[in-house]
Amino acid sequence: MLTMAIETLVAITGAELVHGDPGAMVNGLAIDSRRIEPGNAFVAFVGEHSDAHEFLEDAISFGARALVVSHPVERLPAALEQARLREVAVIRVPDPLRAIQQLATYHRSRLFCPVIGITGSTGKTTTKDFITSVLSQSARVVATEGNHNNELGVPLTVLEAGADTDVLVVEMGMRGEGQIAELAEICRPTAGLVTNIGVGHIELLGSQEAIARAKGELVRAIDENGTVFLNGDDAFSDILAQDAVATVVRYGLGEDCEIRAEEIELDDQSCAEFVLVTPENRQQVTLKVPGRHNVYNALAAAAVGLRLGMDVELVTRGLAAARTGDMRMQSFVTASGIHAINDAYNANPTSMRAAIEMLAGLSSADRRIAVLGDMAELGSLAELAHFRIGEAVARLDIQHLVTIGERAKRIADGARAEGMDDERIRPCATAEEASEVLDDLLEPGDAVLVKASRVMGLESVVEGIVTPRV
Repeated sequence: MLTMAIETLVAITGAELVHGDPGAMVNGLAIDSRRIEPGNAFVAFVGEHSDAHEFLEDAISFGARALVVSHPVERLPAALEQARLREVAVIRVPDPLRAIQQLATYHRSRLFCPVIGITGSTGKTTTKDFITSVLSQSARVVATEGNHNNELGVPLTVLEAGADTDVLVVEMGMRGEGQIAELAEICRPTAGLVTNIGVGHIELLGSQEAIARAKGELVRAIDENGTVFLNGDDAFSDILAQDAVATVVRYGLGEDCEIRAEEIELDDQSCAEFVLVTPENRQQVTLKVPGRHNVYNALAAAAVGLRLGMDVELVTRGLAAARTGDMRMQSFVTASGIHAINDAYNANPTSMRAAIEMLAGLSSADRRIAVLGDMAELGSLAELAHFRIGEAVARLDIQHLVTIGERAKRIADGARAEGMDDERIRPCATAEEASEVLDDLLEPGDAVLVKASRVMGLESVVEGIVTPRV
């Protein structure tokens, strides 16, 4: 946790101390007034949809010791008066985001724990969850919350770590070249893991090669004393490895992978069991998260844990305990007996295919229904990518397909072209229309997968499955 004198905070950020004792200490930082703990510095961050300057007085009442603002103080008379009465420091910075990044960079220089950076086209967050579960078996871990992996989320994660942190795990996203390099300058990872190189963001970067260069910024950020973990079965791993000066550890299914899985089997809930093979031994692993693709996420976590010196029994215990976050392969049975899989947080061709394969593997279900929406940021690949997902649905043991959105119509087209009966395909324009279809379609004993890119907002469809319309 960030702990420093206000005068140090002012010096690091190049700020103006408007009011307050420069020798007073702040403990922790918050950008949400509802999450303030006494002694925190509250940064009035200005986002796309809100301005935290509106909550300065709330922050004071909740115990903030310092307010970091960017608006001219003349615009904040009530908050300034309240700060003077409560002896709360007021600090004005040119740019709140930049101030948070500067503080995180300084704070990182005072940490001595290993820092694991994670990036990739798919599986970043789930891999982070697996790694956190494994490392938490024997260490105090601070990790990225949810999907806070951007220019704001990464520094906030760093600021959560403290002297008692054994390992810091940082998920790193990107939307263009140079962004991961900037995040790496803040968190200075001692190890980096790239899950894979897919076609997500191809609309922004133009090609998989460009995506590999952008993701490879994490590889190049790890010095010769660190470790780079690569998916040995990914086509771009050899290219990424060429940029590494650190030790490279590969995980996957291939014989050349140092950490690999053998004898993979799926139970009737599509959860994987496999033998974890390391240079030293073989260990049986049972996962509680559905989907064969999660074997790769588990192998990544095992590679990290073993590299940090963990005993393999603790590693396998952590893998078995791993769970995913909200809207990421979130599996549950509704009161009406429907097995719902909420994977509506994000989607690209790789993760979409993995999800429908998982659905098809649910042998315990009477029927399997795929509810699939648009995949975003695919550029010129969008038409073909959606069409091929439809072809895959038709080839798998999936009884009904419901599509949502304009791009997803091509999923329906692909399924028809591959021979799926038209009465089993229901294209919908909106989430509301899809919910009406599902109200009539779903029966107890069915399994239903809901998946699309985040912009589609399909959590409303999941809510409709949980609470059908009367």
